[in-house]
Amino acid sequence: MEAEINMAELGEKIVEVIKTIYDPEIPVDIYELGLIYDVFINEDQEVKILMTLTSPNCPVAESLPLEVEEKVKTLKEVKDAEVEITFDPPWGQELMSDVAKLELGML
Repeated sequence: MEAEINMAELGEKIVEVIKTIYDPEIPVDIYELGLIYDVFINEDQEVKILMTLTSPNCPVAESLPLEVEEKVKTLKEVKDAEVEITFDPPWGQELMSDVAKLELGML
């Protein structure tokens, strides 16, 4: 019988992986920047990540979502990962964590 997957623990692991991905223009990880809006995990351990970019013309608009998908898929508990990009609501500095604001000298 398969071991029961703790969804909260898996969510934390996914966030830890996401925190290793940095915006190329800002020295802060994309989670602390507030680019990740939500992480959904279904009972089949398929992950859907709702994220945004700092702007629709972001130079990594193509590669950043793929990097997120690929890194999340490296977790053995994850069967599949998909990133959906949204600009609703649009990203703004108010979405940044205090850690990100401190790193950028905004606090």
